[in-house]
Formats: sequence, C-alpha cells, structure tokens
Amino acid sequence: MAKRRTHRKPRRQTNSGRVLGFLLLILVLLLAAAGAYIGRYLSTPFPLTDAPRAFELSRGSTMRMAANQLAAEGLVTEPWLLTLVARVNGSAARIKAGSYEISTPLTPLQLLAKLTDGDVSSATLTLLEGWNWRQVKAALARHPELRHDTGKLSDAELLALLGSDAASPEGLFFPDTYHFAKQSSDIQVLKRAHQAMQKQLAAAWEARAANLPLKSPYEALTLASIIEKETGAAKDRAMIASVFHNRMRIGMRLQTDPTVIYGLGEAFDGNLRKVHLETDTPYNSYTRGGLPPTPIAMPGMGSLLAATNPAQSKALYFVAKGDGSSYFSTTLTEHNQAVRRYLLGGK
Repeated sequence: MAKRRTHRKPRRQTNSGRVLGFLLLILVLLLAAAGAYIGRYLSTPFPLTDAPRAFELSRGSTMRMAANQLAAEGLVTEPWLLTLVARVNGSAARIKAGSYEISTPLTPLQLLAKLTDGDVSSATLTLLEGWNWRQVKAALARHPELRHDTGKLSDAELLALLGSDAASPEGLFFPDTYHFAKQSSDIQVLKRAHQAMQKQLAAAWEARAANLPLKSPYEALTLASIIEKETGAAKDRAMIASVFHNRMRIGMRLQTDPTVIYGLGEAFDGNLRKVHLETDTPYNSYTRGGLPPTPIAMPGMGSLLAATNPAQSKALYFVAKGDGSSYFSTTLTEHNQAVRRYLLGGK
C-alpha cells in the first residue's frame, strides 16, 4: 500500500523577521548613501576663493584641531569627515606643522597628502658676510614673510634664548642663505644662524695652527670679523691675518680702521677723520691694544680659517692698492713708501 503524502503549509514570516529584513534593507541603503556621500566628498575639490590662500599649522596640532582651523578659515568643509578620513587612511598622525599655501582647489585626499608630506611654502633670508648686528636686525625687520618677534627683545633677552654667554649678539650668526616656512619666527632663523656659526667656529678652532696669540674661539671670532672687514681680495685674507697675529705677538696695536668705524656706530657719516682715530672708544684699535671687546661683523668661513691659520710671514703693515688687493710690508719705511705710492699718488 502506497504511503500517503502529507503536504505542509509554508510557515508565514513572523513579524520579527519582517522587521529584521526591513532594518537590514535600511542599513544597506544607509551604507550605500554614506558610501556615495563619502565618495563624492573625497572626489570633490574644496572651493577656493582669492587664491593663493595661506595658512599655518602650529606645532602640536592634532588632525581634529587642524581640520577645525581650516574650516574656520573657509578652506575645507565637513571638518569631522576630513578628520575621519585622515584617521582611516593613517594620515592623522603624520601631519606636519608649518606654513602652507594653496594655489589651486584640492580634494580632501590631496590636502591630506600636502599636510603629511610637509609641503610647506618657504621663503629665504640671506645674511651677508661683513654685516653687523644692526644690519641683521634691519634685514629681519623688513622681511615680509617673517614674524618679527625679536623686535620686542633686548639683546640680553635674545642672547638668553640663544643660550649664549657672549656680551653682544655681534658676530654670532653665520652669513648664509636660510630657507624657512613662511611666517616663521625670526627667532628661529637666528637660532639656526647661531648654531651654524658655533659649528663653523668650532671646526676652525679645532684645526687652528699652533702657537696662536688667541686664547679662545671667541677671540678667533673677533679677529675673523676684523679680517672680514679689511679684506678686499679673498687671496689676501691669510696675509692680513698674519699681520694682525704678528702685531699681537709683539704687543703692537692693531690700528685697523674698521674697529674705529664700528665704535662710532650710527654717528659715522662715511668719512673717517683724524679726530676719529684719536678719540678713544672701546673699539678704537689706535688708542687701545689687543682685540676689541666683541666682534664687529659676521665673518664668513674664509675669514674664520684665516684667523686660525694665518700665512707665515713677518709682515706688520698693509695698504690698499686700489684694485681690491693689498700691499704688505715688514718695515715702517717700506709701508710709508707703499702709502705714498698707492694712496698719495707717489707724492
């Protein structure tokens, strides 16, 4: 006998199943909408008006702080979403402080790449060999891309920030071209220039010749600053250094015009007179023996090396020949003849 087949009726979907399915559908739709929104956000450049636009991220800024700052400046939209994207792709922890410039509209990912690459906008400042501290301060003050923080500091306060025990900032900065992020503090530029001078001075002092009449690297720096101001032709630096070393060894005054001019300060009108040579100041090397109390300018590496490795000679005098070079003499008689020849036209 054949078995009778029984037919079971399909179970009706319960209410809870229908609700779950509906919720899953909503979730899928929400995820799809969110994905489309995020995709559109990532592919759409932020609006940019009045290009180029500059902004600065301070050291220690988090991604959230940076995104909120950029939103406040009208450079990005949806800062919370920019922060989320940065955290998901790993760039949040890699943004770099600095001054930035945007010249074309960027998408969020392009902006994050710029921030993590440290693609900062930069400027330069050139400190010239032979400049004095007054000229350095003027160059800092007129630079449009620097924050002028040194203007409110005394020399003593600046020296404390530099960690220097020198009596003056004069000569403490190495002449070179310095690159920096726009709107950096001028203090940061000076710190780099000071560190560069310390490094170059230490190298020159380490390689110094034996038996120099110099007691310290600072004295070498002071002498180098005089050599810098006296040198018209680079080939003469070592001989000019030799003259000053020879004079210091025998206790002869240096009698160098640049120190007198420096002592006159802003009162100097460009015409050095006999009265100036006879008027005593701490920097008048005609009235006082030895080195002046501080450098008188920023020496370059050539002058630092000349001060610590002078030429071997017995020369005690030199006079400008009129073509940038100098004539060197070992006796006063020979020197006076050279003066008549080169300065007095043979008279």
